[in-house]
Amino acid sequence: MASDAEWVRDQLRSVLATSETKVRMVSTGARVLPALRRRSADLVILDLQIGNMGGMAVCLDLRLEESAGRLGHQKVIMLLDRRADVFLARRSGADGWLVRPLDPIRLRRASQAVLAGGTYYDESYKPNPILVAPVLVSPASGSISAAGK
Repeated sequence: MASDAEWVRDQLRSVLATSETKVRMVSTGARVLPALRRRSADLVILDLQIGNMGGMAVCLDLRLEESAGRLGHQKVIMLLDRRADVFLARRSGADGWLVRPLDPIRLRRASQAVLAGGTYYDESYKPNPILVAPVLVSPASGSISAAGK
């Protein structure tokens, strides 16, 4: 897990660490690749906003190393700050993402889905649709009425 915010690292550790799961943390994006070279990980969780090398740059770096044959595929979940950041997660090749605020249930679901070889694309960033009943407009009279009435 990579984040320069201690509270994010603490939150993730409290949700994901179990007797069977070891959570390793780094505080800068530049430390992710060397940490993975020393010891592989089943899942990499990247905070989008990490000091001088953010989650997108780290994910792109991991994907470039993979395409060059220097690193195996790393399953990556990115933690996003806002809806607009989904574009960045997609472009970087992340296997999944979560939009803040984080909650333990979504974090566990995302981790389980990506660890199982799937993806997890947080739908909470999408605005709620507004359902509007069909209407009929009469151009001749200019009247508007509910369809079916």
